[in-house]
Amino acid sequence: MNKLISVSTKILLVVLLAGLGLVAFPAADVAAAGAAEESNPPRQIDPARLEQAYDRLVDWYTYQSTWMGNADANIARIQTLIGKATERGYDASAVQAALDAFTAVLPAARASNQQAAGILATHAGFDESGKVTDAAAAVETLRSLQAALKSAHDSMNGTGQALKDALRAFRDANRPPSQP
Repeated sequence: MNKLISVSTKILLVVLLAGLGLVAFPAADVAAAGAAEESNPPRQIDPARLEQAYDRLVDWYTYQSTWMGNADANIARIQTLIGKATERGYDASAVQAALDAFTAVLPAARASNQQAAGILATHAGFDESGKVTDAAAAVETLRSLQAALKSAHDSMNGTGQALKDALRAFRDANRPPSQP
């Protein structure tokens, strides 16, 4: 029994010493990079990814501009429907409140959308066909374009969806009873 304890103690000591040796003397050499050395060059930006991001933001701008262009006609159409519903004795106050909220925030959203239009007009870092000419300028253009589009979206503050929901709720509440 003493012999077994002695052998296991020696094996344990050898394993511990080997572990300490590996910790004290790592297998891979490590060298600190000096201030003048550039071991990590700046990350290269893939122009194809920038062009893809630019295309997505142009699509977002196009969609946003289209519905903003149609907003006045839609506001007038909804206002007409509210007038007709009120004449018939229906309570359209929730729809009117949602429309008023939508109409109130629309100018701020349009201003941000116009800012995005200006950024697209200059398209710094991109040529006329959306190809990258200067990667650093392209990155800044993408950042500012995304910020302007997001600002327009955020300034709407969900009022468009609230208006849709109010219209849907009004329609569901005042639907004529179905006949068998």
